[in-house]
Amino acid sequence: MDRLAGLNSAQRDAVTTLSGPLLVLAGAGTGKTRVVTYRIAELIRSGVDPVRILSVTFTNKAAREMKERTLDLLGKRGQVHCSGESGFRKRRANPKKGPVPFVSTFHSFCVRVLRQEITALGYPANFVIYDRGDQESAARTALRDVRVTDKAMQPGDLLNVISRWKMAGVGPDRAAGFAENDRDFLAAVAYRRYQQNLKSSGAVDFDDLLLLTNRLFADFPDVRRRHQTRFDHVQIDEYQDTNGVQFQLVQSLVEPHRNLCVVGDDDQSIYAWRGADVDHILRFESHFPGTKVVRLQDNYRCTDRILDLANRLVRHNKHRHDKVLVSHKPSHAAVRILEYPDEQAEAENVVREIKYLITQQNVPPADFAVLFRTNEQPRLFEAEFRRAGLRYVLLGSQSFFDRKEVRDILAYLKAIAWPQDEISLLRIINTPARGISKSTIEKLLERAVRQKQRLWDALPDAIAAGDVPAKAAVAVESFRELLVEFRRRFEHSPRRLDECIRELIDDVGYQSEIQKQYKQPEQQLARTAILDQFVDSASLYLERNAKPSLSGFLDEVSLVGRDEQSDKDDQLQEQAVKLMTLHSAKGLEFPRVYLVGLEEGLLPHRRSVEGTDNDIAEERRLLYVGITRAMDELTITRAASRMKWGKRRPTIPSRFLFEMREEELE
Repeated sequence: MDRLAGLNSAQRDAVTTLSGPLLVLAGAGTGKTRVVTYRIAELIRSGVDPVRILSVTFTNKAAREMKERTLDLLGKRGQVHCSGESGFRKRRANPKKGPVPFVSTFHSFCVRVLRQEITALGYPANFVIYDRGDQESAARTALRDVRVTDKAMQPGDLLNVISRWKMAGVGPDRAAGFAENDRDFLAAVAYRRYQQNLKSSGAVDFDDLLLLTNRLFADFPDVRRRHQTRFDHVQIDEYQDTNGVQFQLVQSLVEPHRNLCVVGDDDQSIYAWRGADVDHILRFESHFPGTKVVRLQDNYRCTDRILDLANRLVRHNKHRHDKVLVSHKPSHAAVRILEYPDEQAEAENVVREIKYLITQQNVPPADFAVLFRTNEQPRLFEAEFRRAGLRYVLLGSQSFFDRKEVRDILAYLKAIAWPQDEISLLRIINTPARGISKSTIEKLLERAVRQKQRLWDALPDAIAAGDVPAKAAVAVESFRELLVEFRRRFEHSPRRLDECIRELIDDVGYQSEIQKQYKQPEQQLARTAILDQFVDSASLYLERNAKPSLSGFLDEVSLVGRDEQSDKDDQLQEQAVKLMTLHSAKGLEFPRVYLVGLEEGLLPHRRSVEGTDNDIAEERRLLYVGITRAMDELTITRAASRMKWGKRRPTIPSRFLFEMREEELE
């Protein structure tokens, strides 16, 4: 029996090319994941030791899916080493058989390397990973330290600049050389202090996971060799989304053997704003001479009319790999391009049509997606869906891990695992309120600075010296003893991690904080349920890990919390119409898609219109991604006028409409 019988000729070519650099150009809906997993299985069947294969992707969901499909192909043999969420974890399926490869996100792979090697850079092995809230606190402190006011620069603005530099591989010592204006020079000064503060707290941010791994590989050849020699084959999924630091990591890992397979689509490169460089896939053949290129062009998702539209649009990008998607589905309906007098009429008519199809034609609500370019656009659609009594889900709303209750308990856990983490200590020292006032906290901080101590170390000395009032001293000492006691519990009973978290929530009296913050009983119940879900996440972590630890759980939460897909999966399962931005829609598919707001200034976005040809090319790719989410029916709409700055103003049709339009379109 031919085990590759389910593959077309191009897919088979990619799967059976097992050595040297290989570029698989996988257009939308062409079976990319199938090729990636079949190729892993084929490498193993050809005699490659599974633990010598590393497969890297961008999201936890993709890592899980790749792992599960590979297991299915191999008959569920072996142990799965998957670093999609919690470092490299193991699940024993059949211990008598051999293992399957490491499947990891970039960031999880780097966490694993850093846990082993980061002490060479002067960081503790049990470093803490800061989330966005922690980063903003650290950025605010850094700006204050270098005397930059909020008017001159907000913490969030500083973090955006620092992230841009880190994704390009620029450390604080070189940032000033990359400054393009006075504001960037201020950011460069604050960047240096920000990084010093993180290091002194034993902390790294999300971008550091990649940047510091690169530094290790660049500055310590023995470390680089140690990790190079672990793998003989490397696969990278969604290669068009790699940034400068990820590109350098890939180069380092494959330098000895050049057995690198990358899979991606330059026509779906839409993340330049967060550091992705489409040149990595466009110039792959020059970066890795001797590359074999395989084009996957058979599309199994979209109808022929939808694909014709997508092909016509993306042809207008000058710098791209030449390819044309071919549909295997005939159309039953034309692609519609509709104009409405204004944005209100656009929302009303789209929702009215969706309601008719759901209520009169029995089309499932989950078949529908409304895609838009900006976060402001869905407001009118939400109002209309509520008025029509239709259930909808707005994807991309607040992450579970960004909720106050979760962030508070995470701060407790971080302070327990790493008491030098002052950001976490300051968040929880009086949450819930325990009688430690702001003035007391300021005195504690002043003493720590004066004695050149960390805040945690300054607490007992401040009490002994009588620097704080007697009542507050009792509260501070009780707080300190609480953290010490729970550190002992987590260390001695790692298999009870979920129970210890529940005990911590009870012992600190967090229910009182919920009652103080929310007055309505139903709100209090909802917030209590959030904490229950958090404890459940710890229970799931215990199920998946043979050697659990508090630091391992915090690593998992940090990585999952930054993964866009972490909350999206549950929302996608709901029987509701999906509303989302075009960026959020990448990787998804829906039978019926409404693509709204095709106007100059919206799509392409105003910033791109005022920018360069490269910016317009990315907007064109973004629309291409939106079009190719539609499986069966696609409706594109625009408003002839929109309210702007308090006045109704006429709009200009998107240039992309003219690039796509042909006579058969209605």
